[in-house]
Amino acid sequence: MRAPLPAGFLTAPLAHRAYHDRAQGRPENSRAAITAAIAAGYGIEIDLQLSSDGVAMVFHDEALDRLTPATGLVKDHTAAELSRISLRDSAETIPTLAEILTLVAGRTPLLIEIKDQTDTMSDTDGRLEAATAALLADDKGPVAVMSFNPHSIAHMARLAPAIPRGLTTSAYDPTDWAPLAAETCSQLRAIPDYDRTLSSFISHEAADLSRPRVADLKAQGAAILCWTIRSPAAEAEARKVAQNVTFEGYAAALSA
Repeated sequence: MRAPLPAGFLTAPLAHRAYHDRAQGRPENSRAAITAAIAAGYGIEIDLQLSSDGVAMVFHDEALDRLTPATGLVKDHTAAELSRISLRDSAETIPTLAEILTLVAGRTPLLIEIKDQTDTMSDTDGRLEAATAALLADDKGPVAVMSFNPHSIAHMARLAPAIPRGLTTSAYDPTDWAPLAAETCSQLRAIPDYDRTLSSFISHEAADLSRPRVADLKAQGAAILCWTIRSPAAEAEARKVAQNVTFEGYAAALSA
């Protein structure tokens, strides 16, 4: 079953890692950034990593160092430990997906990116996907999931077929994606897994929206989102192809 992307994901711009502004005490993927996005009328994009005890945590990086005073990998810490770690320049700590779902409470579209757990875009053990699916089973949405790793989305198709899902896609320049193998980059660049995963949308790299494969998918009925837009001018250009944008660093205009 190909679950369609709800219309709300094509209207309100999607705040990348929520409506974050560290100077204002709203780190990326934080409760404060989530609350600010809802207040501003934006949809929200967040990221998931897995704790050592199998809990879906809302955090972008594999490592803690950039975003927190702690060091090491997210996957080496329990959810309880991670929940006590502060996010830099704020009073915030790392939230769980369960907390964020409760906070959002269906008030705005929530786009959840399942981060690659393999570093090679190979098949996953399914633990993060299973933890995500279990939490979304009772969520009223609107919610959708996506991943750069098509194996994650194949797992979600099996575990939560009613949840809209898509692929996060890219030009996959091997220089930008090192140490991912050039052969893997070449394979993923063609977006070969759209039908296998029964996806209904892609979120594509904004600078690569002119790729013919994107136009082909759009013609076939795929919804086209894009990442990451950082100015009104870039947004206007992206919207020549994309039906909505994921943005950061400015206040995207809301639809009239």
